[in-house]
Amino acid sequence: MPFDQQPPRHQPSTARSWLFAPGDSEKKMAKAMEGEADIVLIDLEDAVAPDAKAAARPMVHDFVKAHPEQRGRLWVRINPFDGPHTLHDLAAIIPAHPGGIMLPKVYSRAEVEKLDHCLSALEVANGIEEGSTPVIVLITETAEGMFHTGTYKGAPRLVALTWGAEDLADSIGASSNRTEDGSYSFTYELARSLTVLGAATAGVTAIETISADFRDLDALRLRAEKVRRDGFRGMMAIHPAQVPVINAAFTPTEAEVAVAQEIVDVFAANPGVGAIGWKGGMLDRPYLARAERLLRQAGKL
Repeated sequence: MPFDQQPPRHQPSTARSWLFAPGDSEKKMAKAMEGEADIVLIDLEDAVAPDAKAAARPMVHDFVKAHPEQRGRLWVRINPFDGPHTLHDLAAIIPAHPGGIMLPKVYSRAEVEKLDHCLSALEVANGIEEGSTPVIVLITETAEGMFHTGTYKGAPRLVALTWGAEDLADSIGASSNRTEDGSYSFTYELARSLTVLGAATAGVTAIETISADFRDLDALRLRAEKVRRDGFRGMMAIHPAQVPVINAAFTPTEAEVAVAQEIVDVFAANPGVGAIGWKGGMLDRPYLARAERLLRQAGKL
């Protein structure tokens, strides 16, 4: 890349559903790709046993390379930098030019910058446009990472942030991350809140963590709808059956679009106002900003 040419800047992700598929199973990778997931997250980390990782890497490379028309959907979760597998993962899969990379178990922004350097070198070596591989980061899987959730503004390649509860529990030595009623206990709700705040600070997309009970689709729908109201724009999935529920939950309804359009139209008809009466109440500029954001999500603006 010429010294005066900047690497491409990535827009925040618009993907609603991120479906994990184990990187050591061609059958499961194919099934995930054939479904409705916006992103297929081929997993080289938790889904692949340590002694199977070396064999899984060429399988993932060959799978991504064999489906160039799907490349943008085929992302890979590599192993974290605190182990011995990360560089081997990247060296094996980047030549296939996956759609993006998920970096897990991050301790701080420095690891995102380290990943950027690694990716740049591999992109150049393989004739891929430097900076073209976007990244999503798991920012709450370590105790230390929790203290850095607001530091990712301007981080290279970053398009989304997400969180995890299981590895965080291990990191702090907790015996459980749930209360008696099955909901997340305080520390893990804090992780969720810090993720959405960190994503807003960085100007990227907040993605909700998985729901482990893939059979309870009603509970999944309620949770997805709740976190969408809280500011999340997508959710991880571990089973194809979860994907349609997630896609629906994170897609604005016709009624929501209609209300948002009314709000935008009211302000358009009254240019320059800071607040305006509407249906017996008052609207100010934050209402307009939220309405415009929803219309952009729905592809109406």
